Amino acid sequence: MQRFILNFLKFLLFLGVGVLILYLLYRHQNAAFQAECALKGIPGEECNLLDKVLHDFGTVKVSWLFLVLCAFIVSNISRAIRWNMLIKPLGYTPRLINSFFCIMIGYFANLGLPRLGEVLRAGTMSQYENIPVEKVMGTVVVDRIIDVISILLVTALAIFLEYDTILAFAKQHVAIADKIAMLQNMLIWGIPLMLLGVAGLWYFRKQLLSTSIGQKIMGFAQGFWQGIQTVRQLDRPWLFLFHSFLIWFMYYSMTYLNFHAFAPTAHLSLVAALITFVFGGWGIVIPSPGGMGTYHFLAQTALAMYGISGEDGFSWANISFFTIQLGGNVAIGLSSWLLLPIVNRNYQPKALSHEHIGAN
Repeated sequence: MQRFILNFLKFLLFLGVGVLILYLLYRHQNAAFQAECALKGIPGEECNLLDKVLHDFGTVKVSWLFLVLCAFIVSNISRAIRWNMLIKPLGYTPRLINSFFCIMIGYFANLGLPRLGEVLRAGTMSQYENIPVEKVMGTVVVDRIIDVISILLVTALAIFLEYDTILAFAKQHVAIADKIAMLQNMLIWGIPLMLLGVAGLWYFRKQLLSTSIGQKIMGFAQGFWQGIQTVRQLDRPWLFLFHSFLIWFMYYSMTYLNFHAFAPTAHLSLVAALITFVFGGWGIVIPSPGGMGTYHFLAQTALAMYGISGEDGFSWANISFFTIQLGGNVAIGLSSWLLLPIVNRNYQPKALSHEHIGAN
C-alpha cells in the first residue's frame, strides 16, 4: 500500500510538472495570439488560442496521420526484433509478438509514471517468456543506452547541418543560453558528488556484501550484468545496426509526415523536420508523462526557427503529440495489454540448448 501511494505521488508530481509547463506555454502563446488579433482589429472574444487549436485539429489530413502511425508501428516492430537479438545470447528465444506487446505496454505505462515502462516491460517479458527478470532488465538497459547514443548522434548531425540557424536563434533568445549555463553548473557539481558516492560504496563493499540484502543485490547485479553483456555476443551485429538505424529513421519520418498533415508546416524541408525531431526528442527524454509540455515547448521553439508562428507551432505540437500518444501509445498499448494473455494462452516458452548458445 505504501509503495502504491509513493508511485501515485510520483505520478501526480510528473503529471503536474507536465501540465504546468503546458499551461504556462498556452498562457504565454494565447497572450501573444490576443495581441496579434488586436493589431488586426479582431475582437478578443473571437480570438482564442484553444479555439484555434481545435479548429486546426479539424483541418488536418488524416491520411498523413495514418502514415505517421504506420511509421510508429514499424519502428517498434524493429525495436522488438532488436530486443530479441539482445535476449538470444542469454539462451532464450522470445516470440516477436510478445516482445512487441511488452514494448507497447511499457510505452503506455510511461504515460502514467516516467521510466516505469522500462521496469514493467522487463517484468512482463519475464512473466510470459520465463526469463529471469534481472537478465531481461539488463537487455532493456542496453536498449536504452543505444537510444541515448542514437539521439546524441542525431543531435550532432542536426547541429552540423544547421549550426548557423541554431546559433542565430540562440543569440536572439538569451534565456536559452542562461539555461545551458545552469545545466553546465549542475554537471560541474553533480558529477563529483556521484563519483564520491560510488567511491563510498566501493570502500564499504565488503561490509555491505556480508549482509543478506547485499547478497541479494549482488545476485541481481550479476544477472543484470549478464543481460548487459549480450551486446558483445550478437549473432548478426550488422542486422542489429540496421534495426537501430531503422528505429530512428522511422521516428524522424513521423515528424516529417506530421508536417504534411498540417497546412502551415507542409512546406518545411527535410532538414527542418530533423531539427524539430531532435528538439522534440529531447522534450520527450525530460521526465514528464510522454513529454507533455516539454515536447510542446521544444518542438514549438524549433518550428519558430523556420518562421512558423507561435500559435501554429503550438497547434502542430499538439497534433503531433496527441496523434502518437492517443493513436499509438494509448490505443496500441491498451490493445497489447488485453491481447498479451490471449495470444499466450497455450504458449510454452522454450530456452535454447547450451550447444546452440555456444555455437553463436
